[in-house]
Amino acid sequence: MTGDIYPQRIIVIPARHGSTRFPGKPLAPLRGAGGDARPLIERTWRTARSVPGIARVLVATDDEAIADAARGFGADVVMTPGACRNGTERCAAVLDSLDQDPDLVINLQGDAPLTPRHVITRLIERIDQDDALPVATPATPCTPGVMAALVRDQQAGRVGGTTVVFDAQGRALYFSKRIIPHIAPARLMAQAHHVHLHMGVYAYRPQALRAYRAAAPALLEDLEGLEQLRFGAIGLPIGVALCPAPAWDAIECNNPADVPLIERVLAELGID
Repeated sequence: MTGDIYPQRIIVIPARHGSTRFPGKPLAPLRGAGGDARPLIERTWRTARSVPGIARVLVATDDEAIADAARGFGADVVMTPGACRNGTERCAAVLDSLDQDPDLVINLQGDAPLTPRHVITRLIERIDQDDALPVATPATPCTPGVMAALVRDQQAGRVGGTTVVFDAQGRALYFSKRIIPHIAPARLMAQAHHVHLHMGVYAYRPQALRAYRAAAPALLEDLEGLEQLRFGAIGLPIGVALCPAPAWDAIECNNPADVPLIERVLAELGID
């Protein structure tokens, strides 16, 4: 693949209303640099639309209020079953509405408006490099600052970021909401770059999505609360796309306290 041409690559933005930590999160208003408030789902959609060469961007939801809001700012919307357990199942459900399968489905989660677009292009490059890969996802080496935040969250009993370890071929061995691999506390900050922070974006081949949807939730998936662990449980490898640390804090909107943090980054980046 050359240049910025990605034939039949689509981005799906899964969005649901019933978040335990932040009900109605996709419709939460976030103010940009100019002071205008736009719903979170629109800001994520604008990020997706900025990725070069993507054939379509779809919002996938089971909620009419989200669907109406998305159509209001010009998004294509696919209504998906309320029974979808997670964003990956919702992406799989989108395939049912398409006339033909795309080459790739990219899952850009609806609470990740600050995802740098180069992360998505690097993700596509990673899965293009290996025809045998059914799934790919990005990760970045931890900086000391990110590591300090992970340690604080872990010590406070909060769910912070997800980390990933992978083999010499760049295929994921395991994902965890704990810091992996374990590094002795005295060496942790000096060795922070050996810990890789997972970024919740995925590229799937359609057959992998269908296999995932057909499988029951895996034990490790339920225990960790990480949907991607089902792929490993059914024998589908995940390629890890290594990316440099973003030039800004790519904060996800997981709870109301994240809103002002994201607004600060939008202001710093001059995004209206």
